[in-house]
Amino acid sequence: MGDSPVTLHAEGIQRIIGFILELDKLKGVTRKVKPLGLSRYENSAEHSWQLAMLALSLSHHAPSGIDLDRVVRMLLVHDVGEIDTGDTMAFVEGGWKERKAAELAAVERIFGLLPAPHGERFLALWKEFEQGETAEARYAHAVDRAMPVLLNLANEGQSWRENGISHERVVARIAPPIKAGCPALWEYLEGRLTEARQRGWFGA
Repeated sequence: MGDSPVTLHAEGIQRIIGFILELDKLKGVTRKVKPLGLSRYENSAEHSWQLAMLALSLSHHAPSGIDLDRVVRMLLVHDVGEIDTGDTMAFVEGGWKERKAAELAAVERIFGLLPAPHGERFLALWKEFEQGETAEARYAHAVDRAMPVLLNLANEGQSWRENGISHERVVARIAPPIKAGCPALWEYLEGRLTEARQRGWFGA
């Protein structure tokens, strides 16, 4: 005889709980920007939550007809692989192919903790974000690139100064994806970044 429906139900819930508890490790992945008013650095879990809120808050500047629910789901899963790989600063040069391969292996492991349909849906969202080809993925990328900039603008360039990141490097890294995904957001940021350079908030 096979397992009873009650047993299968309990097993399914246990797998979901195991997945959720595995996600708790994302709270321990340290990034390079400090939350406003705090001496510690932010973690990837709170970063993902803040991106989701930013995407929803900027919705009237998003491309027409975009599926915001899909954007939010994408942003909530896009950094899950960092549980295994850690965070890599956007300005690090070289080794991206290897890091992305490691992240793919990580998300396949982590989403594999879930019952198949759920895990497969999350993995598809992660891949959509990585490929950056849909309007939703481009908007999600724009938000992802903008949030660290917004924090740095609010805390006088903390991570730019600490890591020697110049105005030119910031613009080169963030302008293309933000222009592609949310042009209005780039129009806002461009002037703010110029002001930040005048105030000496960048590294060498």
